[in-house]
Amino acid sequence: MNAQRTLRRPISCTGIGLHSGNKVTLSLKPAPAGFGIRFRRTDLGNIEIPATVEHLAGINYATGLCRDAVTVDTVEHLLSALVSLGIDNVIIELSQPEVPIMDGSAAPFVYLINEAGVKTLAAGRRYLKVLRPLSLSRGDKRIAVYPSEHFKVTYSIAFDHPLLRHQSRTMRISEEAFVEDIAPARTFGFLKEVEMLRQQGLALGGSLENAIVIGDTGVLNNALRFDDEFVRHKILDVIGDLALVGYPLIGHVVAHRGGHALHTAFAAQVLEEADAWRLVDGPAVPAHADAPAGIPVGTTVHAN
Repeated sequence: MNAQRTLRRPISCTGIGLHSGNKVTLSLKPAPAGFGIRFRRTDLGNIEIPATVEHLAGINYATGLCRDAVTVDTVEHLLSALVSLGIDNVIIELSQPEVPIMDGSAAPFVYLINEAGVKTLAAGRRYLKVLRPLSLSRGDKRIAVYPSEHFKVTYSIAFDHPLLRHQSRTMRISEEAFVEDIAPARTFGFLKEVEMLRQQGLALGGSLENAIVIGDTGVLNNALRFDDEFVRHKILDVIGDLALVGYPLIGHVVAHRGGHALHTAFAAQVLEEADAWRLVDGPAVPAHADAPAGIPVGTTVHAN
């Protein structure tokens, strides 16, 4: 039986909000079993916002949450790291309404979690196991989930740009696979869109240090971390957005040309179609055995 987990000790960092451009302090703190993942706005009297679809806010180039007119934005990279490293319960304190962008990937959040350490709790973890296919389409964008014995993601992207006309990747998402192959992948955008976004009051904190910027002929800043870093980052995004379901998934997610709006709408749809899944306890693993490849996201193995 898999146990719920939290952090062993609090840890903090500071950074810049991608869209606001404001300096923000982020603190991750341990929480008890059953608490879930909750954001806490320390600048507004410690109002808490659970990371669930019920608190989904407007989606505008990032995923945001809202409760009683209090918001937190750009939550997807941090959520992706937390659920992929098996953190079920945590308090996320923010001094501003946006999670810091760091280097544009989830790798800095992985580092924070590892520095804080992980504590196993007495309560068991439950998974959402997909029983039948579910799908959602909006124009040429689509996302679906199919029954599987593992958590797996297939993602494909297509842009009218010579550098990334088409990329596709399928991955079983284990903790190790996420840390090595997904977490370092950075967010990306096109140079021609930057001025448009800034006129809308967005991307004010964006720079060549926290995003891949694509010009007409290639990447303007540092070399890519992976040949297909763009589609890997989309996998990172969909993991974080689907974390709003509230349970680790056991299923095969397949997405094409998706984005935060599609991902989060699909998370809500999954919960609405309750006959398409059931909640199950974590898979049992024999004592002293290695975790099998592709074990669902966040799974931990404990020897007797």
